[in-house]
Amino acid sequence: MPEDPGCRVQRDTQQERPAVSVALSRAGVTNLRRIISIKDGGKAELFYATLDLFADLSPEQSGVHMSRFSEVVEDLAGGLTRRPFADIESLAKRMAEEVVATQEALRAEVHIKAQSPIMKQTPVTHRPTEQLYTLVGIAAATRTRTRLLVGVEVNGLTVCPCAQDMVRGRSLDRLCENGYSEEEGERILSLLPIASHNQRGKGTLLIGSERRLGAEDLVDIVERSMSSEIYELLKRPDELYVVDKAHRNPRFVEDVVREMLRRVSETYPDLSDDSFVLARQENFEGIHEHNAFAERYGTMAEIRPELAGEAFATRHTALGEWLAG
Repeated sequence: MPEDPGCRVQRDTQQERPAVSVALSRAGVTNLRRIISIKDGGKAELFYATLDLFADLSPEQSGVHMSRFSEVVEDLAGGLTRRPFADIESLAKRMAEEVVATQEALRAEVHIKAQSPIMKQTPVTHRPTEQLYTLVGIAAATRTRTRLLVGVEVNGLTVCPCAQDMVRGRSLDRLCENGYSEEEGERILSLLPIASHNQRGKGTLLIGSERRLGAEDLVDIVERSMSSEIYELLKRPDELYVVDKAHRNPRFVEDVVREMLRRVSETYPDLSDDSFVLARQENFEGIHEHNAFAERYGTMAEIRPELAGEAFATRHTALGEWLAG
């Protein structure tokens, strides 16, 4: 088809030298939304996803070719219904490698987040309920190698240990004021869940490794690290179970992050020393305007000695640093 004279490009402005010759670490597109297809137990499943694609930019080049990012997504995502990828990180890997080629870049990154369901049963009434979590795939590619991460974002429930301890102390004082001995008061309180303020929180777990990891296993690690998992559907016996469980298992955001790291180490003892882990917890506080936040990242070589009670690492490898290799 002949080119439309009205749309003829006189020059490739992206390839021209910019007014300020400084290299850019990343340039690209964010929040590109697509339906993608990933294999789940051998069966193709559709997921709603958002994608961020980036390439580095030399100081001699004015800009990246924006349409080429969309072409990479369209070419790969369009064929997914026929040949779905095995997992989200494999799709991110292929896209990152295509960006390196099409943008003639030295390095590219692709971040994919997809909404994914897990069918669960409520803890007491055993009613089926669908829980949504966010599946994360990240890939960083150069012309010679690619690094991958897989992860999840999961909602759960936490209970504040500090407030609970204060409530417990006040309750013991009141029992003693009403004729109970301190020993009797302690015994009574040991039988009861103690009130505290609680909050819904979001846990994030990312693992970079050559080993393939199951998303449902990562979800389980994050949920078990909080005071309690949560459910979309709760009948009254289920609600009682969740509230009681959470208040018998109070945890700060810091506790949740450390628990995630411990469970990763125990669940995957064969992760190599250069494997990367990021554990993050953010609580949407119930009695404050602000959120509470904690995070730890680093390689297993940095984290394992601390879990064993040895000297802590003064240097923590960051995500961008690990992706850069």
